[in-house]
Amino acid sequence: MNKLTIKTCPLCGGTHLERALTCVDHYVSGEVFHLCRCRNCGFLFTQDAPAESEIGRYYEASDYISHTDTKKGAMNSVYHWVRNYMLKRKAALVMREAHRKTGSLLDIGTGTGYFADAMQRRGWQVEAVEKSPQARAFAKEHFNMDVKPHTALKDFTPESFDVITLWHVMEHLEPLNETWETLHSLLTEKGVLIVAVPNSSSFDAKKYGAYWAAYDVPRHLWHFTPATIQQFGAKHGFILAERHPMPFDAFYVSMLTERHMRHSCTFLKGMIVGTLAWFSALVKKERSSSMIYVFRKK
Repeated sequence: MNKLTIKTCPLCGGTHLERALTCVDHYVSGEVFHLCRCRNCGFLFTQDAPAESEIGRYYEASDYISHTDTKKGAMNSVYHWVRNYMLKRKAALVMREAHRKTGSLLDIGTGTGYFADAMQRRGWQVEAVEKSPQARAFAKEHFNMDVKPHTALKDFTPESFDVITLWHVMEHLEPLNETWETLHSLLTEKGVLIVAVPNSSSFDAKKYGAYWAAYDVPRHLWHFTPATIQQFGAKHGFILAERHPMPFDAFYVSMLTERHMRHSCTFLKGMIVGTLAWFSALVKKERSSSMIYVFRKK
């Protein structure tokens, strides 16, 4: 198997890397993967993950919800309820941060297309890209949306989008620095980049340690904190304008983690930890399980 072996930190270029955690792929393979941390800047990443050409089979799980849209089980029912609520919140956030009610939007890693469809129905000109053929087929069938493969990013005209969104996508993308460069190129001068990623310094991440479901090895290659993602933005010509917590994520992630740990009463225990995480994020939003970051060009 071809592996992504990282010898220099993608953020600072440092070579002093240390093993931080050992995690298990609970979704598909049961394989063990190690997380490494840069001793210079603190950036955390999955070491020796399958290369991009081979990662596809690690998404082939019937309950990998962003690609299959499964409603099986209480946890996925919660996911769907929260998603419907958050679609409205995300649309409102986009329009507020972009200072416009309509415009051109690129949704990268659109999954099954719910957000892209929601923005299109609000009058936005939407382009969407997604790597999974299964997810693209779902978007076509349910929303009549022609979602492009991820290779189409290179075909878009520079400075052609008022808003670019990546909802829990950045952590999956192997060419990390190249992606940031592409985003800067495609965004208009006064455009807005909105990135949502798990927060590896969150309350629930610290509680669960290596079992934290949002490490999701080997599908999640990069494990951001508020500090490291701000540094990535600055490195590629962006200013961090706003940060917003995603407190609902803690409930789903905690339930999933409890299931991975083979605990009893996973739904109840996940709800309890999610509630504690919610209150923790109310006190300090940087402890939220996931965060939304709003970037603008310098």
